[in-house]
Amino acid sequence: MQNVAQAWLVYRLTQSSFMLGLVAFCGLFPVLLFSLVGGVVADRVNRHRLLILAHSLGLLQALVLAVITLGGWVQPWHIIVLSSILGVLHAFEMPARHSFIADMVPREDLPNAIALNSSAFNIARFMGPFMAGVFVGWWQEGPVFLINAVSFTAVLTGLLCMHVKPRDKTASTGSALSHIREGLSFAWHQPMIRAGLMILSMFSIVGTSMTVLMPVFAHQVFFGQSEVLGMLLGSMGIGALTGAFILAYRSTYHHLQVQIAAAGVVAGICLMLFPWMRVLLTAMPLLAIFGFCQTILAASINTLIQSLAPDQMRGRVMSIFSMVFIGLMPIGSLVSGYTAEKIGVDHTVLILGQICLLVSIIFMIYVTRKSIAAQK
Repeated sequence: MQNVAQAWLVYRLTQSSFMLGLVAFCGLFPVLLFSLVGGVVADRVNRHRLLILAHSLGLLQALVLAVITLGGWVQPWHIIVLSSILGVLHAFEMPARHSFIADMVPREDLPNAIALNSSAFNIARFMGPFMAGVFVGWWQEGPVFLINAVSFTAVLTGLLCMHVKPRDKTASTGSALSHIREGLSFAWHQPMIRAGLMILSMFSIVGTSMTVLMPVFAHQVFFGQSEVLGMLLGSMGIGALTGAFILAYRSTYHHLQVQIAAAGVVAGICLMLFPWMRVLLTAMPLLAIFGFCQTILAASINTLIQSLAPDQMRGRVMSIFSMVFIGLMPIGSLVSGYTAEKIGVDHTVLILGQICLLVSIIFMIYVTRKSIAAQK
């Protein structure tokens, strides 16, 4: 809800697609800078306590944004600063959260647990934009930010009620830099991890940038307000939720590479078709398919990486996943926002789709060759 309301507030204040990209950049770029450090911390400290601390600070950030918006004092630079602070929190919270899943379930249940985690995320992804679109239309952005702040209490209550068996933590010998190098070296020398991160990096840069441009499509293409924005992003959420439920029902360690390649190809085709849609009812199904593929691709890569990562290095390996999946998004957001102002949102999304399709085909060829080589 905060992401949608924040995007609409920025666009209302500035009428600039570049500012949309800049705010998204500032909110996610800290993940690129600090997630590797966050992975080392997640391997060294109690992940449970780290999550409690991170969500407590997230509550404070959301509350400040709500207060200055309700008071009528909010300026674009306020949003940029608060987004940057939240981005730093994400850099430490995400590696801890992803690796914390393995602390809660046996290894054989890990694929299902990751898919269920994606389901929970995508329920919020479906409900959040829809509710935000409606609530912003009724009350503007301030109350939506306040609801988000209050929602942190539910997360913190759940964390405080958990009782997780203590794990064996990595010995703190050596510097943080040496631990980071160790995690990077492990990921690089695992061919399937390297290939998965390759397609995830490109997909994060180009595929998810269109989310930043949705307010422009809602306003300039479909001639709507925040309610239309909620419907567009909600369609992506429905597709993503469907994909997560299918993975939760069928998820195993088998055929992950095929799922990743197929999802990337179909997602690229959807992006290439979307700019031609001028009727909302035809655009929404395309976004739903795109959201479906987005979840299949990301969750399958998550499962693939965690199946190959040893427990003592899981936090660092998942910090690389977070850095690639989330940390590279602001680069795409900034570039797509700038490009949209120069050549238009239609041509920008068409180029994004072409890049997604090309990278997916390269990934398919790479894993096929690796499979043939392994059989010889």
